Amino acid sequence: MRTLIASAGSYGDVAPYTGLGVRLSAAGHEVVVATHERYAGLVRRCGLGFLPLPLDRGPAARAPHRGHRAPTRRPGLSGIEQIRLVRDLGPVMADALADACAGGAEALLYSSSLAPLALVAAEGLGLPSAGVFLQPLAPTREFPPVIHRVPALGPLGNLAAGRGAQAVLDHVFAPAVRYLRRRMGVTAEAVALRRAMTPVCHGFSPRVVRRPADWRPGMEVVGYWWPASDPDWTPDAGLVEFLHSGPPPVFVGFGSMAPGDPEELGRLVARALKLAGVRGVVQTGPAGPALRGPDVLTIGEVPHDRLLPHMSAVIHHAGAGTTAAGLRAGVPAVPVPMILDQPFWASRLTALGVSPGAVPVRRLSPERLAEAVRRAVCDPRYRERAQRLSALIGAEDGAGEVLAAVERLVR
Repeated sequence: MRTLIASAGSYGDVAPYTGLGVRLSAAGHEVVVATHERYAGLVRRCGLGFLPLPLDRGPAARAPHRGHRAPTRRPGLSGIEQIRLVRDLGPVMADALADACAGGAEALLYSSSLAPLALVAAEGLGLPSAGVFLQPLAPTREFPPVIHRVPALGPLGNLAAGRGAQAVLDHVFAPAVRYLRRRMGVTAEAVALRRAMTPVCHGFSPRVVRRPADWRPGMEVVGYWWPASDPDWTPDAGLVEFLHSGPPPVFVGFGSMAPGDPEELGRLVARALKLAGVRGVVQTGPAGPALRGPDVLTIGEVPHDRLLPHMSAVIHHAGAGTTAAGLRAGVPAVPVPMILDQPFWASRLTALGVSPGAVPVRRLSPERLAEAVRRAVCDPRYRERAQRLSALIGAEDGAGEVLAAVERLVR
């Protein structure tokens, strides 16, 4: 069966779907991933087909391939940039996604970032489809919307806020959705019905976020699916030497986030590591920073599944992908959340007892970061909880659950 997986966003929004694609391919599916042109190499290295979507124009084009530096920008602009991208490129995105689906796909899997358009394309072509989401976005009484910094409002308040957040997203996509419905001759009622009936698999562990009891049937939390491993990857000799030259270091990485001036961030992180009395492995890229010193090593792109198990703690932005990688590695976390769903994942890490607490970027200082790192590294309870949770997560098979859901779709 020819299965199309469509996703958009940062590296962490795309990489997990390579592992999902590899699992489907091993089961006999012909898998094609439709996403940003800059991830073509990542997808093809996994033996999967690739189709480009026109997602790298306009404001969002400033987000480069992982490992390359981007122009400095305030993290709060990211959501605005995404809205502008949808507004400016909506019809082009809609056409490209519809064409990708019409190119022989027999089933469509789509991320939350493309869901409004994917539902229309699937309905217009009569394709079996399923959502494969990395965040719990559906409104619920159990927690407020995850992509907005909203405090818990109680059951009714949480549900109302979640519906409001969904309405905002629908409004952003509305012009492109109307355009695609006209092109494909699909009514709003038909799309609404498909939305209400389409299964959605959520790619995180129920040990991390349990399935809300008030979600409709068909919306499931199935467990993580992981980025495909590169069997040919070998660590740089300098990294191996550094890891063996002292106690386990602390990992520092902010993914595609660029919180202000990378050089200033670098000085802050360096001071925090020194105050905490720990060594550091710092992953540079769009967010920087690049640090130098006898107790700090700056690296480029390194697979998290190969690196993080060697760390004593991880300092990260609490994106869904990096949060998952840290949990998989069984390592305590010091989240520095910035935007969108990051405060939600940071709060989950704290509630699970694998983090001493978040240090939000707006309150970031060397002293606060150092204190959180000291607690994460020196209190053995954080590592013990992280390792227990890692074992539980490792026993789950999120990709297998998605495979089973796809095969049910096409029976």
